Amino acid sequence: MTDVSASEAVLLAVKAARAAGEIIRNGISRPFDIDMKGRRDLVTSIDRESEALIINMIRDRYPGDRIVAEETAPVASGEGTGERVGRAWIIDPLDGTNNYARGYPFFCVAIAIEEGGELVAGVVYDPLRDELFDAERGQGARLNGEPIHVSDTASLGDSIVATGFPYDRTEHNENNLANLNRFILSVRGIRRGGSAELDLVYVACGRLDGFWELNLKIWDVSAGGLIVKEAGGTVTNFSGDGWDHAIGNIVADNGFIHAQMTDLVDAGGQP
Repeated sequence: MTDVSASEAVLLAVKAARAAGEIIRNGISRPFDIDMKGRRDLVTSIDRESEALIINMIRDRYPGDRIVAEETAPVASGEGTGERVGRAWIIDPLDGTNNYARGYPFFCVAIAIEEGGELVAGVVYDPLRDELFDAERGQGARLNGEPIHVSDTASLGDSIVATGFPYDRTEHNENNLANLNRFILSVRGIRRGGSAELDLVYVACGRLDGFWELNLKIWDVSAGGLIVKEAGGTVTNFSGDGWDHAIGNIVADNGFIHAQMTDLVDAGGQP
């Protein structure tokens, strides 16, 4: 691994996210290919083009770094084996692909940087609104260069929260429906945007008060989760006693409502 400060790597992540965002923004107005990865899970040629560009930019500068990317490298090197050493780039080239394929304007690029298994930086870029969220561990969170902070909503009953549902929700009981039923009776409102990374940064800047979801992948939560933490929020797995971004469930909020949220969620047997 090249000896480089986290800040230098963050600059590359920002540059790569913006470049990928340009591909995504330009691609939505022209024909693109769509392939199915599952009954409800699809991938477009724009996903692949975005991911290839990001990986090439990283490889060109830091050829020894590990890559954890959704479409071309879907297994985190050493994930769950105690071998998460060195630096890894965790990439979601187009979070919200189903939205993108239908022209629904809620999707983003997400890049996180991990050092020795710990997140040190995150970048989430919304190319349609030209909103770039970024954070470096211990340095706070920003939106287009300006500091952001979570909301100060103190009660779950006054909160607007977001969630999502797994692609295989009809095949398994761990489908978030029981959680939805509990939350919908306990909050002011629930949003279902279709991009976990955007939902997370919306918590970070106070547009949402909280977010929970299960059956997610490491690239769905890493960048946005770190940004929430650096914006003053609280992020844990459903157990409420810490956050491992490689585990597929997450509760992220402004901190004031965290205990109320974790009291309601059930991972359905997940850790």
